[in-house]
Amino acid sequence: MAPGGGICKDVIESRITFAEYDMATSSAELRGSPLRKAAASLGGNLGATSTNDVHELLECPVCLNLMYPPIYQCPNGHTVCSICKARVHNSCPTCRNELGNIRCLALEKVAESLELPCRYQILGCHDIFPYYSKLKHEKNCRYRPYNCPYAGAECSVTGDIPFLVMHLKNDHKVDMHDGCTFNHRYVKSNPNEVENATWMLTVFNCFGRQFCLHFEAFHIGMAPVYMTFLRFMGDEDEARQFSYSLEVGGYGRKVIWQGVPRSIRDSHRKVRDSQDGLIIQRNLALFFSGGDRQELKLKVAGRIWKEQ
Repeated sequence: MAPGGGICKDVIESRITFAEYDMATSSAELRGSPLRKAAASLGGNLGATSTNDVHELLECPVCLNLMYPPIYQCPNGHTVCSICKARVHNSCPTCRNELGNIRCLALEKVAESLELPCRYQILGCHDIFPYYSKLKHEKNCRYRPYNCPYAGAECSVTGDIPFLVMHLKNDHKVDMHDGCTFNHRYVKSNPNEVENATWMLTVFNCFGRQFCLHFEAFHIGMAPVYMTFLRFMGDEDEARQFSYSLEVGGYGRKVIWQGVPRSIRDSHRKVRDSQDGLIIQRNLALFFSGGDRQELKLKVAGRIWKEQ
């Protein structure tokens, strides 16, 4: 290595000026290049370029999502996002040339100057964000769709609350009840043979909102337990406006839980693993069930109220 030399970095930053790029690349190769489009935008007035055109320029040709640094380009100037670069095995999805590790700094610079609406604008979010802040906002946007709260299977359906209520009723056939008080009985034969189980979700309409009652069997350490808890179909700040109590008992004994319903933004597994609900050891639940303790017959009573 020559004195004063350095080790070449894995990622080579593209610092070629557009004039130099034109000289090094044929016009046919550049005809469909996003870098050419970026050059036109930067060479003129960026404000004159429509937001839709620039939005298209920053769209990954593979996943169709907006690209964020590092944005990679092939020798012909075609771009791809960092995630899809691995998916296409380092082969340009447009011209099939090897991608290498060349960064498209020009396109990244264009992105810095942009302000774009939230992707959930159609659902009610009307805020505008700098390009590089947009993704962070969208991960926590209050208008983003909710995941289906059904716990009996991994359901990938998303939507707003009215849509999910109909989805639960029509597709999952869950029990729907009106009222803010309830008595629900959970029955299971041979409960000692069940290590992990999830009972059918029950939804209550109360104060014009929907609450999901969960009941599960699992283990805390080596101890088999049952757990029941309530989730609110809405955001966390709305959930805090409500409280609920759960009660199980029998033979002169009673266990009571009081808490705040968790938002369905938190998965049922997250709530369960945080133990934020009424937890009953299996032996106690079978004692409350009566008989020879060979069958679970546990009645859960509950009440939902709105905090002042």
